[in-house]
Amino acid sequence: MTTSKQLLTKITSQGQLEINLVDSDIPEPKAHQVVVKIEATPINPSDMWPMFGPANLNEATFDANKGQLTAPVHPGLLPRIKSRLDMSLPIGNEGAGVVVAAGESEAAQSMLGKTVAVLSGACFAQYCCVPVQACIVHKEETTPQQAASSFVNPLTALGMVETMRMEGHSALVHTAAASNLGIMLNKICIAEGVPLVNIVRKQSQADLLTEIGAKYVCNSSSDSFKKDLYKAIEETGATLAFDAIGGGELVSDILTAMEAVGSKDAEGFNTYGSDANKQVYIYGGLDFSPTILNRAYGMTWGIGGWLLMRFLGKLAPEKVGALHHRVANEINTTFKSDFTDVLSLEEALQPEKIAQYNAKKTGEKYLINPQK
Repeated sequence: MTTSKQLLTKITSQGQLEINLVDSDIPEPKAHQVVVKIEATPINPSDMWPMFGPANLNEATFDANKGQLTAPVHPGLLPRIKSRLDMSLPIGNEGAGVVVAAGESEAAQSMLGKTVAVLSGACFAQYCCVPVQACIVHKEETTPQQAASSFVNPLTALGMVETMRMEGHSALVHTAAASNLGIMLNKICIAEGVPLVNIVRKQSQADLLTEIGAKYVCNSSSDSFKKDLYKAIEETGATLAFDAIGGGELVSDILTAMEAVGSKDAEGFNTYGSDANKQVYIYGGLDFSPTILNRAYGMTWGIGGWLLMRFLGKLAPEKVGALHHRVANEINTTFKSDFTDVLSLEEALQPEKIAQYNAKKTGEKYLINPQK
């Protein structure tokens, strides 16, 4: 093969989203690169902003003859994305397949014929050329579909626990906790004895986590949510949280509960609150409304963003390699992913399919097989 079908996304300066299914040349791999025949690539929430931007998908149309999806973008939103206007960009953070060509280095040659997971940002394609450092080599019996979600969710879950330890905390709070990632985080924490407070928004999600062994589950739609959250934080001593929601008052509620626990035994004036550092990292954006902070948690607290790739960049290569090795060993247990449907590249552009996977419903995850 010399060409690869690939999805490219572009937002024009005239305010139109265009996603095209095109034929792209497959590059010759350099010394430390491999070419992977992609057979499975998940559609993650982190793929959807690069893919669609702020386009109005309710008005999207698909032209099967052109292999093109179009949708309008409100002109007032264009300044937010001016750096990408009129540029055709690849999409698809991760995927898996078989190495079909390799550069001359020993590391690249050793991967020929093996099933690997890759992190590239261009996996919505039939073939992908990546450095060997961007690959996780899987066991011979692991299929590309099983290996497809090896990077984003598994390494994020592992990264949360590593961040907790690096920053001197002893327990965690996690929101949107019944997600695929949340289930992985529970499995890790249960296996390693890390107290984890899970926040969900439905009783069915709470039941799901309880069934897999989660001890602390708080339902944000319950009338007793704030009391339940206080009790869980009191029992675990959690002072670090990872929030997938972003908008609304949930971050503030978590910090307030942490402060209430930290100050419950205070005597006399407590002007600046508890001295234990309370930290929330926002790593997702399921709610794009403003993050509302109702300042009721003293002065020893922090809110920041958390990105997987920047976290991994802080680690020694040996540590990253150890995390990769663990993912490969536990891909069908701790890091197992189930998929609702498998789409072709063309099906991924059909408005009715987009409506399904863009809804980001708990328990639903979609996969693209570019060879389909």
